[in-house]
Amino acid sequence: MGNVRQLINLNNVDDIKKFNKIVTSFDEEIDVISGRFVVDAKSIMGLFALDLSRPVETEILSDSEEVQGKFKEAISDFLLK
Repeated sequence: MGNVRQLINLNNVDDIKKFNKIVTSFDEEIDVISGRFVVDAKSIMGLFALDLSRPVETEILSDSEEVQGKFKEAISDFLLK
């Protein structure tokens, strides 16, 4: 299946902390993409460095559909609706 990208909103400090806690529970590499910048989603300092006034993309690097499904479910509160 390959890597899957999702558009998310991280609107405040609490959202960033919650999102970071979720992604650190996964063994897979997870990135957040904002324009031309890509940061490790497990790096809270990297997340704070991004322009989060707009939606950003998150990408989990996994070929496992099960892992991708669990990740999408775990971040469902942040998915762009």
